[in-house]
Amino acid sequence: MTVTADGTVSRAQARYGLAILTIINLLNYLDRYIVAALFPSIERDLHVDHAQAGLLGSVFIVVYMIFAPVAGVLGDRYARRLVLAAGVFLWSLATTGGGFAPTFVALLAARAIVGIGEAGYGTVAPGLIADLFKRTERSRMLAYFYVAIPVGSACGYTLGGWFVQHHTWRHAFWIAGLPGLAVALLALVVPEPPRGATDEGPAPEKVPFTVGLRRLGRNSVYWTAVAGLTLMTFSIGGLANWMPSFLELERGMKPADAGLYFGAITAAAGLTGTLVGGWLGDVFDRRSTTGGMNLSGWGLLLAVPFMAIVARVPNQLVIFAAIAAAQFLIFLNNGPLNAAIVSAVPADVRSFAVGLSVLAYHALGDAISPPIIGWIADRSSLGTAILLNALPVALGGLILVVGARLLHQPATPAAVAPAQRLG
Repeated sequence: MTVTADGTVSRAQARYGLAILTIINLLNYLDRYIVAALFPSIERDLHVDHAQAGLLGSVFIVVYMIFAPVAGVLGDRYARRLVLAAGVFLWSLATTGGGFAPTFVALLAARAIVGIGEAGYGTVAPGLIADLFKRTERSRMLAYFYVAIPVGSACGYTLGGWFVQHHTWRHAFWIAGLPGLAVALLALVVPEPPRGATDEGPAPEKVPFTVGLRRLGRNSVYWTAVAGLTLMTFSIGGLANWMPSFLELERGMKPADAGLYFGAITAAAGLTGTLVGGWLGDVFDRRSTTGGMNLSGWGLLLAVPFMAIVARVPNQLVIFAAIAAAQFLIFLNNGPLNAAIVSAVPADVRSFAVGLSVLAYHALGDAISPPIIGWIADRSSLGTAILLNALPVALGGLILVVGARLLHQPATPAAVAPAQRLG
């Protein structure tokens, strides 16, 4: 690995590391959301209802959020590429094993292990990217990384829908999991810059767990961003798991078509929304330390009416147009909001801060929303559940917009240095 005089990796190495992390993140979200396209088939084969099937999304998230702070502590103290590689290998092995599950309980156990593996990757990668690139370009670079969310999710929906129609849900898990076993080796060659290499001020030192926790407790920008992300995650996590089923069961689409069309829209709208949001986030962050957070809030607020249209309009073309608009506006926040989280904290607790945010926004977000949506759907309809799910998005947008205004500071070097903001 080439290291420059100031302790950072070379520009080429930084881009190389970002490319590897993004490829792995694509597989991350493919493995995470392929199960959403398999719900109806799994329900018929393993004899479970909507609420039980929703647990497949929840058990993954519960385990993921529990292990995220642990993985964050490891990432702040040990070689991050080793934590990354171990996580990728474990979740890929568990995804493959899910295809062999003889019972619903066994499948739940496999999805739980997926959560352990993804915690090791998801909590360490954003902080590593923050050390590869300066604050003034982090929104864009994290946007490139989070492009994997819509593209990987779309691949999961499409792959799952195709295998359900032409083979079985078990084949889908096998095909999804096997590539990750090989790709885990790529994590071992990710460049590892010194922690805080691209931040202003002295190099960070390792701090005790309790000291890091106290620092985060006083950080209003960090917690405002986490609050908005939590409400968004509650809504979007539930919709991501149930939208293919809604299109199939209440709009009469074939499983393969539901997965293909929803996946294609997710990929296109999510890709463009993420990239545009990353570019705009850097522009807004140059004006204010909370500029990207403000952008994210308005994106969520503008998405709400389109989510309501999806739930209530029967015409498929209108539904797909509304889905595209809502997803574009929601995915605007990927780069800016995650940049706000990693830039609001010092490098010595960055992985732990990401892990703690994962615990917060999953514990109160998509860990509980899939079975709640399933429970509402069992008593009314999936359309009603999806309509109600627009409310958390609206509240999250309000928190971000109001918080960005109250916590605003001029974007000067002194104002944006994380250690100075923490006092």
